[in-house]
Amino acid sequence: MGAGVRQAGGSGGSRRRRRRSGRAQPMSEINITPFVDVMLVLLIIFMVAAPLLTVGVPVELPKTAATALPSDNEEPLTVTISGDGTVTIQTTEVAREELVGRLRAIAEERSDDRVYLRADGAVPYDTVAQIMGALNAGGFSSIGLVTDIGGPALDGTGN
Repeated sequence: MGAGVRQAGGSGGSRRRRRRSGRAQPMSEINITPFVDVMLVLLIIFMVAAPLLTVGVPVELPKTAATALPSDNEEPLTVTISGDGTVTIQTTEVAREELVGRLRAIAEERSDDRVYLRADGAVPYDTVAQIMGALNAGGFSSIGLVTDIGGPALDGTGN
C-alpha cells in the first residue's frame, strides 16, 4: 500500500532498458487493489450480518389478510404477549403491575404515540384486550396489531 520507486528519466510504461542514472524517484501512483479487496470483504461481512440484527421475542402470530403498516423514521415501540402470558416491551420482560408506569415513562420520551402489539395466537382475547387497555392508559392511542400475512381473507377467495 506504500508508494513504489521508479527509475529516473523513464516514462514508466516503456519496455526498453535504460541506463541507470543512480537516482530513484518516488512513484506518485497509488495501488488501489488492496483497498478494493478490503472494501469487498467489508461488504460481504455487512451483507451476512444485517439479517442477524433483527431482535424479537418469538411468538406464533395469527395469520390475516391485512397489509403492512407504513413505517416511520423512529424505531417503533413493540409490546409482545407470549404464549405463556408474559409481557415484554421491546426485549425487556415487564410485570403486568408495572406495565402502565413503564409505558407512561416511555410515552414521555417519544414523539410518536404509535405502538405495535404482538400477541401469540394461543393468548386469550381478554388478555389482549387488557394489555390494549394498559397501552391506552400508558399514553399510546395508536395501537397496531401485528399479524402474519397469508391468512384467510374471509371473502370466499382466501384459503
